[in-house]
Amino acid sequence: MVKLSKTSKLDGIKSWSLEAVETCPGSADGHGGLVDACKGCYARTGMYVMKQVKAPRAFNKDDWKRDNFVSDFVDALKKEKFFRWFDSGDCYSLSLAEKIFEIMQKTPHVKHWFPTRMLKFDKFKPIIEKMNSLPNVAVRFSSDSITGEFNETHGSTIFPAEQGVPSGAFKCSAYEHDGKCSGCRACYDKSVKVIAYPQHGRKMKKVFMMKLG
Repeated sequence: MVKLSKTSKLDGIKSWSLEAVETCPGSADGHGGLVDACKGCYARTGMYVMKQVKAPRAFNKDDWKRDNFVSDFVDALKKEKFFRWFDSGDCYSLSLAEKIFEIMQKTPHVKHWFPTRMLKFDKFKPIIEKMNSLPNVAVRFSSDSITGEFNETHGSTIFPAEQGVPSGAFKCSAYEHDGKCSGCRACYDKSVKVIAYPQHGRKMKKVFMMKLG
């Protein structure tokens, strides 16, 4: 049985996740630490550290390897219109990426939002580009910045709310609505090139203040 998650932010939209950092090779900064955007990771605080929340994410790390994972997943998405991959963790395995692509292909009625940092690694680029070529999939390559920087390859960035929305980006307004999407589906929309998420949470604010020195 596929174990999907529901987070309050997503208006009941389901997701499939893994444990943060452990399955996030793209979070490494190359010097033994984490990139700025991952230092304040929300999936390492609050409800995410509770045993009952961590358990399905640990289960999923092995569950995807079974032979009927794809068929079970497609069946689980029969009634869904939107789906988010990885509200924690990332697509750390090429074999997992290939299975996810197959699921995306077999669920054209579902709009898939696929946030990732795995485009940093050359071997992942072909399969992720194949995902993004599907009309029902929006791949969002996450910027490592917490000050709003992004380039033409990025699909999302984090910015300090008091500094204003980065030019050319669409502002996530969830934190103007009690931290909930409230019907917004911009993250699933391929025509929206870059989503800018305001910094939120004490941990991320602390990271930003340390960055400023």
